[in-house]
Amino acid sequence: MELSGANVNTVKMSKEQKKLIRKQMKASNILLKHDGISTSPHVTKNLVVANGGLGNGVSREQLCEVMEEMGQLETTVMSPHKPYAFVTYRSEQSAQKAHGLLNGHVLHCGDNTVTLYLSFVDSVPCEAEERVSLPEGLSIIQDFVSSEEEAALLAAVDWSSTFDEATAQKALKHRRVKHYGYEFRYDTNNVDKDKPLSVGLPAECVSILEHCLKDGHIGTMPDQLTVNQYQPGQGIPPHVDTHSAFEDTILSLSLGSKMVMEFRHPDGRMAAVLLPGRSLLVMKGESRFLWSHGITPRKFDVVSAALTPDLGDPGDLTLSKRGTRTSFTFRRIRRSPCQCAFPAACDSQGGPPSAPSPLPSPPAIPRCRGDAARLEQEYVHRVYDAIAPHFSATRHSPWPRVCHFLSSLAAGHVLADVGCGNGKYLGVNPEVVALGCDRSSALVHICTERGFQAFVSDALNVPMRTASCDAELVRLLKPGGRALIYVWALEQEHNKQRSKYLKDPSKEPSYGGHNPTEEDKSAEGSASPQRAVNGDTGVTGDSRHPTEVGSPVGRKPDEDQVHRGKLSVHTNRTAFDSQDLLVPWHLKDEKAKVEKGRKGERENRDTRGKRKAHSAVSKDNPSIVEQISPPSGPTSDHKTESANSNQQSARPDCTSAQVATSSACLDSSLPSSTKDANDASKSCPGIEAAAGPTHPRAAAVFHRYYHVFQQGEIEEVCGQVDGVKVQSSYHDQGNWCVILVKD
Repeated sequence: MELSGANVNTVKMSKEQKKLIRKQMKASNILLKHDGISTSPHVTKNLVVANGGLGNGVSREQLCEVMEEMGQLETTVMSPHKPYAFVTYRSEQSAQKAHGLLNGHVLHCGDNTVTLYLSFVDSVPCEAEERVSLPEGLSIIQDFVSSEEEAALLAAVDWSSTFDEATAQKALKHRRVKHYGYEFRYDTNNVDKDKPLSVGLPAECVSILEHCLKDGHIGTMPDQLTVNQYQPGQGIPPHVDTHSAFEDTILSLSLGSKMVMEFRHPDGRMAAVLLPGRSLLVMKGESRFLWSHGITPRKFDVVSAALTPDLGDPGDLTLSKRGTRTSFTFRRIRRSPCQCAFPAACDSQGGPPSAPSPLPSPPAIPRCRGDAARLEQEYVHRVYDAIAPHFSATRHSPWPRVCHFLSSLAAGHVLADVGCGNGKYLGVNPEVVALGCDRSSALVHICTERGFQAFVSDALNVPMRTASCDAELVRLLKPGGRALIYVWALEQEHNKQRSKYLKDPSKEPSYGGHNPTEEDKSAEGSASPQRAVNGDTGVTGDSRHPTEVGSPVGRKPDEDQVHRGKLSVHTNRTAFDSQDLLVPWHLKDEKAKVEKGRKGERENRDTRGKRKAHSAVSKDNPSIVEQISPPSGPTSDHKTESANSNQQSARPDCTSAQVATSSACLDSSLPSSTKDANDASKSCPGIEAAAGPTHPRAAAVFHRYYHVFQQGEIEEVCGQVDGVKVQSSYHDQGNWCVILVKD
């Protein structure tokens, strides 16, 4: 990159000045490479400020305070989650002054410290920000209570004890909760209307509710109150309040810190709504019965002027730091079936039931590492070894965006597919040296049958040399190498598009606890949670929940799990109800189907050309594999790790070719028929037999443990890893995906 005299002093520079110039140039190159932002060698009024973005924890106020010391600003553009910002000064002189004095400036943002690097740009991108359109029936009344009323309400709630039977107080996963009048039962997603609590609504609430009656926000007095308290970093998953439990209007009074609540329509529309302290949220009609609402767990919210009028133009984004928020949610118990205008979402009108039928004996939520290891062994490792042939038969079509990533790798690059499953991506780019590993010996056996190089390994401890790959997880990546990671998304509806995992209710029957149709089974595995891929330049790897303002319709919430100490069982091809759950896999007599699938794979392999067994360990790539370590991570593109196990899967100190050979001999006792599956169920707690009048032949139902990721969660996790940066992220058919680059 050329630098003119405007950017660099022609006089002799000190070591510190030279170091600063190098870092500033590096920042410019990163902006160009990752976001296509071209810097200018000439002085302009416009500057891009690397490390000065919302994604680095820098608020608009903090950035403008520093930049305005150099001169008057015309505009400041900050995009959500981006680690840079743009500023435009009224004069080139002010911009040049800022460039000269603020390059290398250290900015303290609370507990966060960033170093700013500035470069000139010819123009500033202008992204039109759409104003927030509130869901129909939703309204927010700011300053609904006074500061004195707020203090009295907060004082009326006694959090001193960890459990209060009179208010059914509980410490839930993401917040504390109390109930008044009636307890909302998270195990049934409903209210026992015949068992009121011993205490009614606090007296401090009476005048507030009378105010609501007078203003017409409600027509009758509420008789149930749920108080939730959120600390910074806590939230609640998206959910819809159970229709059969409560009447139409729901009120939620926000006290303490302001916080953003996200509303989502089933068609994918989303509205982020800021709830200021002392404001009243009123949910009626469509917003109450159809839109889900939730709070993403985080310590800062990105807010715009459309939500905070005092900040200026609607496109101006900044950060809002969260504090402690307490919500008072008032509802009226329903005494007759719901007759709302949304029958598909109504449990009173044949819509989703208030709670799905549970597994006869679901596993307990782990309380220690030993519990987690046993859960992983029984509901991940054993299950995938048992269903491997059937699972592989449903994994035959590579996804376009993954193929694009793999095809971008140059000839001779080293690719590691961590959690390779049946190896469907190992042959996409025949020009690279591809290695696969999976925790399931049965799936690795399938890979070797197909002629691929694969070995049994824990994804958390891959036995390959550090910095040996162009695409793989961080430790294995070379500098500049990339990693592609796919994880199953909590949000199966995104940007008005439903993933293929979700069934079309107008075309397909729900099969909850019964055997699926052939169409059901193929769709059941259409999403690809939890995979990781690495190479010379790369590696590969609407939910409803318990509510602050109620409970989910047709979903079993996290609170139910915590209350009962058990994991919930997911209903296939429906929106996820929690982030940690068991997903059923229905297995009938699939032997013929599996053989057909294998035949097709052999034909595909012939067209691709056979890969040489020693290609992974050649003279150009000696000793890539150092040793096999205890396995415990994810095993394929449909699995999520839950803990470390302590089992040895293969011999240490052997080459990848040797590992592939030995792994093929590990566990070949795979259930290829119903009889085999039922035999497997006797030794695998993750399996149960399912039979009914319409399914005379008993079929095994395998329950797989998953963790599904919320929007922004995978980026946040990756952002905590030193030496790697998120190049890009996107949503792909029900998965959250990131591409990482190693520094």
